[in-house]
This record gives sequence, C-alpha cells and structure tokens, in this order.
Amino acid sequence: MPLNMRKAVLTVALAAGLIPVGLRALQAETTYTGKVTDDMCGAKHDMGGSSDAACVRMCVSGGSNYALVVGTRVYTLSTTDKQQRATLDKYAGERVVVKGTLSGTTLKVATVAAAHT
Repeated sequence: MPLNMRKAVLTVALAAGLIPVGLRALQAETTYTGKVTDDMCGAKHDMGGSSDAACVRMCVSGGSNYALVVGTRVYTLSTTDKQQRATLDKYAGERVVVKGTLSGTTLKVATVAAAHT
C-alpha cells in the first residue's frame, strides 16, 4: 500500500475512533430547575380533586415516566437509580434542580435535589 494511502486510512481510522468522544463532549451536563411531573400529564394535571403530587405518583405507578416542567417545556426524565426515583417521588409536584445530559426532550438524570427558594 502506498504511503499516502496508508496515511489516509490511518487518518480515517483515527477520526472514526474520536467521533464518539467528540459527540460526548457536545452533550455536556447542564442544570435545569423545574417542577416534577409525569410525561403523560406534563404541565397540566386533570385528576379532579387530586393534588398534582398524587396525580404524578398515580401516573408514574401506571407506567408514565417522571418529567420536569421548565417554563413551557416538558423534559422526560431518564433514570434507573432507585435513590433518584425516590427523590423524584418525594418531590412530585414540587420544584427540584436536576443536573443531567439532554438528548432531544429526554434528560438523563445525573443528580436531583430540592430547589431552594
């Protein structure tokens, strides 16, 4: 194989190996402050006579995911960590601070804590 061809192949191989590292760098962890909800109800809970917290808990127990309302946006929260899920349940219907990585409208949770007012 000619030297120029080897350099080209090596360059492509290196670039292909570094692309995933570069993409992860673009998906930096960010912080969001908002209200804990579920991805079915979003910002509006229509469980007549039921509190927002009770509605969130009922929807999540029925298969919905936790979500976070930030202004007019609703982000689905992605976590399998039992402690994080317990914290989200504890603060259902209340404001929290979530640090994580956003992909589309899904926020992969790194940490979750009560929002200080």
